[in-house]
Amino acid sequence: QDMAVPIGNSMEIEQWLGADNKLGIDIWNKKYCYNGETFEQWLDRISEGDKAVRKLIEEQKFLFGGRILANRGLQKTGLKVTFSNCYVVQPPEDSIESIFECASKAARTFSYGGGVGIDLSKLAPRGARINNTASETSGAVSFTDLYSMVTGLIGQHGRRGALMLTLSCEHPDLEEFMAVKTDVDRVTKANMSIRVTDKFMECVRDHETFVQTFVRPETNDTVTKNLDAYAFFKKLCYANWDYGEPGCLYWDRISKWNLLSEFPDYEYAGTNPCAEEPLPAGGSCLLGSMNLSAFVKNGVFDEEDFKKSVRVCVRALNDVLDEGLPLHPLQEQRESVTNWRQIGLGIMGLADMLIKMEMVYGTKEAMDFCHRLGFIMADTAISESALIAKEKGMFPKCVIDQVLASPYFRENTSEETRELVRQYGLRNSQLLTIAPTGTLSTMLGISGGIEPIFATHFERRTTSLSDHDEYYTVYPPVVKDYIDKHHLKDDTQLPAWFVTAQNLDYKQRLNLQGTWQMHIDASISSTVNLPKDFPEADVYGLYIYAWQIGCKGVTVFRDGCKRLSILTPKEKEEKKKQEAEKKETAVEKAIAPNRGVVKTVADNVIGKKRKLMTGCGSLHCTAFFDPKTGDLMEVYLNKGSTGGCNNFMIGLSRMISLAARSGCDVYSIVDQLKSCGSCPSFVVRTFTKKDTSKGSCCPMAVGWALIDMYEEMQRQGKGSTLIAPAADPTPKKKVLNPCPKCGDELTFQGGCNICKSCGWTKCE
Repeated sequence: QDMAVPIGNSMEIEQWLGADNKLGIDIWNKKYCYNGETFEQWLDRISEGDKAVRKLIEEQKFLFGGRILANRGLQKTGLKVTFSNCYVVQPPEDSIESIFECASKAARTFSYGGGVGIDLSKLAPRGARINNTASETSGAVSFTDLYSMVTGLIGQHGRRGALMLTLSCEHPDLEEFMAVKTDVDRVTKANMSIRVTDKFMECVRDHETFVQTFVRPETNDTVTKNLDAYAFFKKLCYANWDYGEPGCLYWDRISKWNLLSEFPDYEYAGTNPCAEEPLPAGGSCLLGSMNLSAFVKNGVFDEEDFKKSVRVCVRALNDVLDEGLPLHPLQEQRESVTNWRQIGLGIMGLADMLIKMEMVYGTKEAMDFCHRLGFIMADTAISESALIAKEKGMFPKCVIDQVLASPYFRENTSEETRELVRQYGLRNSQLLTIAPTGTLSTMLGISGGIEPIFATHFERRTTSLSDHDEYYTVYPPVVKDYIDKHHLKDDTQLPAWFVTAQNLDYKQRLNLQGTWQMHIDASISSTVNLPKDFPEADVYGLYIYAWQIGCKGVTVFRDGCKRLSILTPKEKEEKKKQEAEKKETAVEKAIAPNRGVVKTVADNVIGKKRKLMTGCGSLHCTAFFDPKTGDLMEVYLNKGSTGGCNNFMIGLSRMISLAARSGCDVYSIVDQLKSCGSCPSFVVRTFTKKDTSKGSCCPMAVGWALIDMYEEMQRQGKGSTLIAPAADPTPKKKVLNPCPKCGDELTFQGGCNICKSCGWTKCE
């Protein structure tokens, strides 16, 4: 939307975003406005006296990343915050000390507001020999739960931290890693991606075996596995089609297409949570995005204004980098940022720009224009970084000849820019990235990153005075402006260039990503949104095509898959409401026959006992059952010499007993106990001593024990008077290959691991 902003005059947030943009105003107030400051005070704080960058923000041509918009200047108040969205911590080495040190570093980074990437490729695969009481390791994938749990524990201004977990395609635990997210209740606080090499993708394409190898430095043991690359990749594609993860990182493209590709000792250790920033160990990056649609006037893109603005933005991000150096949570981060000086200038509003210029997203016309625009952005940013280096010096690790030899550098610079770099080097080792910009673009009412517009209208829900839900249609600003200007009835009359994520061919979507990736030295956060009826088999073609055209990473999200998207359609809201009502009705039915009546417990109840091992030690669970019906009547919980809080156990015992005697069936009771989440002590002991009972916290372990005892009672009775069970003559078998959902032993059938207890299968 073209806006005539009164520069130099006092402005209110309603003028900047538009009085009708209630959502954007709400975002600004809740996320970026500090302590009731006015819009003018906010502009002063985030621009730090830079009139040029303030003007760009007023004109909606540029916005810093969210961390900067929220936190710049607040360090003066003593607040411990970071300006960086993106961090990659030192990958954990194959030792318990390093694994938990990594968790500690992640927690500290989360506490300062940063997101974290952790690569698990250095951890030994499941079953590898280790020299401790466990004899063999539980594998790299077992620690995904630990890092997810840590992420969920640390608050960040009303939300939780963001985490990316990655694993190399060369790691023997790759298949297990791929299947983690097929359990929708597992590793819920992390994104997951696989680092795939060109060699691996060639094996997929050619239906060849890919050899996975892991060598443990401590023992020099080698674990080798022959992987059917094509069969594995088809499973990966199904997981993406139905669960939306894990994504693919094309690691050779990441490593070879950047300004540092010819630095022999430099390597990326992982990516940030949204995958647009590959970074070294301890690396960090600041973000900022230019709104391309704001440079279009009367259907024409103003290239000269864009060039000048790129220079302003590069300088602004360098200023913020200097201010933020002492604010990074860890010393290794401060050292890495000092040495490499990564910034991440990106774009948003691409789809709005194309619509204003009447270009169809993904066509050759759009690709040709974006090639031109991408080159201008890269060449100008590199030129400005060289000019800043002339004034303030190169980044400390800069080797000019190695920068000049980079294929990316040669393809994205003019001779004038190359001469500047020859003379002065570069101030930054990394300059351009395209982040998702979800909140920023929503606040401005434009498309995010390089994504097409999601839809030409949305259904918003409101509760009327009659106390029922009503829905009304909301148009994105670029759509509404066109409808109003051309006096259209609704969005069904829009011309062909109004394409959306729901009706765009995936090759058109990827074409623009590949086009921009030619000019972006970091990477692009990319999720290809697919319609509900998108064929499962076509996901394979999508990933192959993305690799072939030079993308650095991609993931997919299909409407209707088992993982809910951020943009929840009306029918999903209705389904959730129906499921909640259904569950509530089931609970009411379970307790209705005896509502308000608390049974007394006779002396002839039959008792059973289970000894549980929890995160705090042993816990004794004793349950008493009706001798005729086998129904649960009373529960007593007692801690062992080391385990847990006794008052908590007494309280939980009494409430379980009251619920049972009031008519709640044991399954309804246990369903509540299983919803208690993970206990840090329980999870840590599970990983270290591997002797905990089934579950991830004390209430959950009690729930499993109650079900076990109840079902044992039912097997013994079947309606007649029940007798005490005979002792089980067979000792309990150690679980060697536990189900990630319930903890029972997995069996191998039909080429796949299957759990007989809960039905989980690795192949789904």
